[in-house]
Amino acid sequence: MATKHEQILDYIETLAVGEKISVRRIAKELQVSEGTAYRAIKEAENKRLVSTIERVGTIRIERKKKENIERLTYAEIVKVVDGQVLGGRAGLHKSLNKFVIGAMQLEDMMRYTEAGNLLIVGNRYKAHEYALQAGAAVLVTGGFDASEQVKKLADELELPVISTSYDTFTVATMINRAIYDQLIKKEILLIEDILIPLENTHFLHVKDPIRRYNELNNETTHGGFPVVDSNGRLVGIVTSRDVIGAADTETIDKVMTKDPITVSLQTSVAAAGHRMIWEGIDLLPITDDHHNLMGIISRQDVLKAIQTAQRQPQQGETIDDIIKSQLNLVQEDELSLEFRVTPQMTNAYGSLSYGAYTMVLTEAAATALKTKNRKDSVLENITVYFLKPVQLDAALLIRPTILDISRKSAKVDVEVLYEQQVIGKAMLTFQLLDR
Repeated sequence: MATKHEQILDYIETLAVGEKISVRRIAKELQVSEGTAYRAIKEAENKRLVSTIERVGTIRIERKKKENIERLTYAEIVKVVDGQVLGGRAGLHKSLNKFVIGAMQLEDMMRYTEAGNLLIVGNRYKAHEYALQAGAAVLVTGGFDASEQVKKLADELELPVISTSYDTFTVATMINRAIYDQLIKKEILLIEDILIPLENTHFLHVKDPIRRYNELNNETTHGGFPVVDSNGRLVGIVTSRDVIGAADTETIDKVMTKDPITVSLQTSVAAAGHRMIWEGIDLLPITDDHHNLMGIISRQDVLKAIQTAQRQPQQGETIDDIIKSQLNLVQEDELSLEFRVTPQMTNAYGSLSYGAYTMVLTEAAATALKTKNRKDSVLENITVYFLKPVQLDAALLIRPTILDISRKSAKVDVEVLYEQQVIGKAMLTFQLLDR
C-alpha cells in the first residue's frame, strides 16, 4: 500500500499542466497534515513536476524528457531573470523554442517573432502587443511595466508577460547561461539512463528457499540477486558466496546480506561506478525514497556507459573540459605534455587556481596510464606539492612517470616545469577499470 507521501506525488501527477496547487489544498483534499503536504510538494519540485514562483505560487509544469532538457519553460525564465509576472500566468508551464532580442524596427522585429518564442524588449508597447498576437511571450527589460491592454491580452492568450530590472544584454546572457547549464546536465549520465528496470530484473523474496536462488542462477547465469519483502521493499542482496554450504530448503533471509548499498535513479553513473569499485561489488540495486526496488545495474553496465560517454562529442563545456582542451602531447617516447594557463583557470591573484592545477595533474597522469595500458582509470588519492605560483599565460611542461602498475591499481609521479624549473610535483594513485 502506498504511503501518504507517495499518494500526494501520484495526485500531483494527475493534475492538469498549468494548474495552481497549494499546501492547504493538498492537505484538505487528501486529508493529510500540512507538513506532509509541504514535504511532498518540495519533492515534486525536485522531480520537476511543479515549479514555485515568487508572487505567483506553485504550478504544475510539464515533465520534460531528458532529450529536451535544454528547452526552458517560461516559469524557469522568471527564476533565471528574477522577474515579475505581469500577465498570462496560466502559460508559465509552456516551453520556449527560441528567444528574440527586440533591437530593431517594429516591422523587422515581428518578422523574426513566431509562436513559442520569447521576445526580449524594453518599453515598446506595440511590440508587446504584436508579439502576443504572434503567439510569443514577452520579457520586458529595464524594470518597465506593460499596458493594461497587453496584460489583459496575455491572460486571454495564456502567454506570459514578464518584467525584469536587468537590461536586454544582461538578460540574454543569463538565459544563454541557463541553456548552456542545461546542456551540460543533459550530458551527465544518470542511473535512470542505464538501469535494468524492475520488470526485467530477477529478484528473490525473503521467504524463498535457496533452491529458488539456484534455479535463477541456472536460468540467468547471474551470481547475485536483490531480495525484497512482501511489499516490494529491498531488504537484502544474495550472492553465490552467501549460499555456499547452505541447505536447499533454508530460506533466503537466513543467508542474505542485509541493508545492502543502494543508489537512486538520479545518482550519476560515475558516482555509482566509483562506489562499486571502492566497495568491490558487482551488483547495485536501485531504490526510490521509500526503499522500493526499482531495478538493478551491474558493474559491466556502468563501465560500458562511462566508456561510451567518454567518446561522445561535448555540447556544453565544463571547467574540466576547458582544462583538458589545453593539454597537448609534445613528446610520446618520454611522455610530456604542454599546458597554457588561460584567464578562466586563475584565482583572484592571477595565479593558476588550486582546483585547475589539481585537474591538470590528474589528467596528465590519466593520459600516461591510457598510453601505457589502454585502460580507463579512477583517481583514488593525490598528494600535491605547490612549490611556486603559476602565472597567467604561463606555458607549462608536464611530465608524468608511472612508478608502479598492477592489474587493478597504479601509482604515477607528475612533475610540472616552467622555463626548465620544477614548480610543482604530485603523487597520484589510481584504480584501473577493466574493459
